[in-house]
Amino acid sequence: MIGYTFSAFVLTTIVVELVRGTRATGSLVQLVARNRRRYGGYLVHASVVLFAIGVIGSSAYGTTKEQPLAVGQSMHVAGYTLTYEHLRRTPQVTQTGTSTETRGYLYVQGRYNGTLSTSLVNSSALGPSHNVGIHTNWLRGEDLYVILDQVGKGRVYFKVLVKPLVNLIWLAGYIFLGGSLVALWPDAREQRRLVTRLSLARA
Repeated sequence: MIGYTFSAFVLTTIVVELVRGTRATGSLVQLVARNRRRYGGYLVHASVVLFAIGVIGSSAYGTTKEQPLAVGQSMHVAGYTLTYEHLRRTPQVTQTGTSTETRGYLYVQGRYNGTLSTSLVNSSALGPSHNVGIHTNWLRGEDLYVILDQVGKGRVYFKVLVKPLVNLIWLAGYIFLGGSLVALWPDAREQRRLVTRLSLARA
């Protein structure tokens, strides 16, 4: 709550500054063009706030559950129902040796309806590795992760993670980059003022 309170305060301040400036100049584009460093800095600050909200949301409100499932059984995680459908093993031969991919398929119902698959690869050279099944809900900024943890006798151990607001972290990165470009973009008027100051200094 403290983190969200500070984030809301900073975002409100930025929005108020933009609204006031736009009313004074009549155009948001003209406002930013007149002082790129200032409003580019505002975008960078907004990206930091979005990053903080994403970290807080995904860590404080995330859900993790691990459960063994037999074929046809289901598990319920944070509004999702995942039903284990079947398992498929595929032997593979690579340059580094042999490996076996064990892929599990889950049918998902809830905020997303569809099939997710995840696999466990046992390599003779590299050892075991996990391939994660991911579904991204951009509208909610939420990721659903499914991991095939291990295979037992007649059962498969699945690990499911639901991370709300995690996509705000990615969005923050793009806004940070955009704000940096706006702030660093050369300003012709500022260049002219710099030339004038240098000429006076030389004189």
